[in-house]
Amino acid sequence: MRRKEPQLEPEEQEILGAFERGELRSVPGVKEEIKKHTIYARNTLLKMQKDKRVNIRMSSLDLDGIQSRALEDGLPYQTLMASVLHKFITGQLAERR
Repeated sequence: MRRKEPQLEPEEQEILGAFERGELRSVPGVKEEIKKHTIYARNTLLKMQKDKRVNIRMSSLDLDGIQSRALEDGLPYQTLMASVLHKFITGQLAERR
């Protein structure tokens, strides 16, 4: 079976052409930068791991509403709840007035 070649955007084609012509050069210290940012990413992911369990009591109406909304969004309702809480504590959730 033959693999289909990906369609490149004009900007991507320009970059690929420059690479193939040998016009691109690596910047000094790039390997160290990659290592440094790999560590940053790994540490960020470790902090984002779900390592705590929480039980809460809430009204049936609220739970039904969350489950309905999650179904509409194609998410598990617990994932939606965790996302809403995360957005709230990081200031990404705006209050309607």
